[in-house]
Amino acid sequence: MYGWIWRHLPGNVLVKALISIVLILAVVYVLFQYVFPWAEPLLPFNDVTVDNQ
Repeated sequence: MYGWIWRHLPGNVLVKALISIVLILAVVYVLFQYVFPWAEPLLPFNDVTVDNQ
């Protein structure tokens, strides 16, 4: 998959590297802004089994 993306990016190696960094940052941004907040109520983080003693 990564090879396919690399081959289809325009430019030389430097341009491809910069575009790759921008794509990675965009994916991380979308995950933190939209996907993780949507999924957080569905995850069992508040279901702990340790008592407060």
